[in-house]
Amino acid sequence: MFFLTVLVLLLFNSNGVISLNSEGFALLSFKQSIYQDPEGSLSNWNSSDETPCSWNGVTCKELKVVSVSIPKKKLFGFLPSSLGSLSDLRHVNLRNNMFFGSLPSQLFQAQGLQSLVLYGNSLSGSLPNDIGKLKYLQTLDLSQNSFNGSIPISIVQCRRLRALDLSQNNFSGSLPDGFGSGFVSLEKLDLSFNKFNGSIPSDMGNLSSLQGTVDLSHNHFSGSIPASLGNLPEKVYIDLTYNNLSGPIPQTGALMNRGPTAFIGNPGLCGPPLKNPCSSETPNANAPSSIPFLPSNYPPQDLDNHGGKSVKERGLSKSAVIAIIVSDVIGICLVGLLFSYCYSRVCACGKDKDESDYVFDKRGKGRKECLCFRKDESETLSEHVEQYDLVPLDTQVTFDLDELLKASAFVLGKSGIGIVYKVVLEDGLTLAVRRLGEGGSQRFKEFQTEVEAIGKLRHPNIATLRAYYWSVDEKLLIYDYIPNGSLSTALHGKPGMVSFTPLSWTMRLKIIKGIAKGLVYLHEFSPKKYVHGDLKPSNILLGHNMEPYISDFGLGRLANIAGGSPTLQSNRITVEKPHEKQQKSAPSSEVAMVSATSMGSYYQAPEALKVVKPSQKWDVYSYGVILLEMITGRSPLVHVGTSEMDLVQWIQLCIEEQKPLADVLDPYLAPDVDKEEEIIAVLKIAMACVHNSSERRPTMRHVSDVLSRLVIPSD
Repeated sequence: MFFLTVLVLLLFNSNGVISLNSEGFALLSFKQSIYQDPEGSLSNWNSSDETPCSWNGVTCKELKVVSVSIPKKKLFGFLPSSLGSLSDLRHVNLRNNMFFGSLPSQLFQAQGLQSLVLYGNSLSGSLPNDIGKLKYLQTLDLSQNSFNGSIPISIVQCRRLRALDLSQNNFSGSLPDGFGSGFVSLEKLDLSFNKFNGSIPSDMGNLSSLQGTVDLSHNHFSGSIPASLGNLPEKVYIDLTYNNLSGPIPQTGALMNRGPTAFIGNPGLCGPPLKNPCSSETPNANAPSSIPFLPSNYPPQDLDNHGGKSVKERGLSKSAVIAIIVSDVIGICLVGLLFSYCYSRVCACGKDKDESDYVFDKRGKGRKECLCFRKDESETLSEHVEQYDLVPLDTQVTFDLDELLKASAFVLGKSGIGIVYKVVLEDGLTLAVRRLGEGGSQRFKEFQTEVEAIGKLRHPNIATLRAYYWSVDEKLLIYDYIPNGSLSTALHGKPGMVSFTPLSWTMRLKIIKGIAKGLVYLHEFSPKKYVHGDLKPSNILLGHNMEPYISDFGLGRLANIAGGSPTLQSNRITVEKPHEKQQKSAPSSEVAMVSATSMGSYYQAPEALKVVKPSQKWDVYSYGVILLEMITGRSPLVHVGTSEMDLVQWIQLCIEEQKPLADVLDPYLAPDVDKEEEIIAVLKIAMACVHNSSERRPTMRHVSDVLSRLVIPSD
């Protein structure tokens, strides 16, 4: 490869046109290693330029190449060693191309490398031991290639690593010593679909920064599951499926209360939550950690209370056999008497026409009615009969209540309207389940009408309600699981978050357009032309490709019917803002009040303080505040010196003082200054949406039409 670089230099010297710096020639060597470039991605990589800083996919800082990013361009070729000569190189992203061959060890001479993303190619060979030189490496994604061999032990020297994805390769061997204790900052770990073997390192429980799913599935790991895995963060989902693991499943920490989904495909595993009980010969089978949540009076499975010998060894005495037979006979007689009694009551009901209107109360609390149904009424629920089964809201729901209750569940968040869980069914389907509470409200018919109306909403930017469950003690709403959290977290992060990747302007604009489309659907095309009434970044969820989903629509109303005590009630909400406390009289008790310290209050339209019928212009105002938040990167409550004001007031003050856009713009958007015209256009839309007069605000249809003219650049 050195010869190729020299050849390139000689060629340009012979023509007398050499003007390119050394880093440019290193990249031209990279271009020479590309056999096919069907989209012309490297067409402007010309030797006549002084530097490569204007070339496609190349980013420079102080005329030094810091990033080479050419994803999804169908490039066919191999990786040259010349990339390692770029001394200031920080980021390499060549994902989803057609690179083949091995990973040159010279690449790791660029010791300042922070991210190496090569997934979705056809690279092969082993991972060079020189990987350990990358002391600043934070992201290593080699997934979906054909790499083989074992992971070099030197990788544990990459102590700043935050994301390690080696999935879907042919890596083998055991994990290196110190794997668990070396990566103190690791947040993402995916080793699935390889041929790793040996035991799972016991120190893996030290990876306290992990998030999401730790995926060790589809490998050849053997031995027992280390109990120390339970030390991982509680919300981490540990996928151990399809290995050769054996022994009891530890019931500690993050391993507790997991459904069978995480452990299937390991025939040697036993104990809860699997249906395969541990035998007495299984090592540690009788350890307390392997038997979760047994009541204090639960009888031993194998030993009696006297001698320590199993029942099979001692046998049953003659008196014990007689006692069992007598008790069985008595039980049969009691069942017969019960049926006789019920039959007589049913017949008595049939004789009295008035009594035929009675219904069966499943709770049996103080009700003397008998169980009577006419043939044409036997399948009809009275308004007083409570629903005790999962009710699907579309034909795609293939799971039942039993599957739902047995699934692995993880708390996603808590609010004034119940707890939200991530639920992973045994077949891998992931759902979000909101528990509304344990209120004993009897308003089932009202709840049913409301939830089924919400369940009919279908739009790419509206979170889909798939099913619900109602009983005296439990009310559940089952949604599609949306994986990338809320817009609020994407904009501002959250406490305890180790890493934070800010949203680019292109991504923000995509989200802005999606929210607008979802609101247009709610306002104009939904069956009742709904008002959301509680729109804010925390209830806008982001999908796999960061597409937005408006969630929590109608949630306050459902919580109120279900007997809970929601903090917010959608469509019937007013807010008292701090700067208006002295100007507004106390509102009617009909109106749900929200603490002024609640961030949700700053998204509410001014007229929501009055007892009026909810208007779609309430949503327009909330949308405008969200746009301002996405442009400025500020929270809806802005601190200015020792005082504070809401974001709308602050923006208005900045406009009056004619401050430059740079003073208002989110600092994370500094690299997007070339999008200034788009940002200003969106700012104008936002200011129209937050107009104090609802009549002067545009409709969401008009907003969406204007936004559609702003083109989102392709990747």
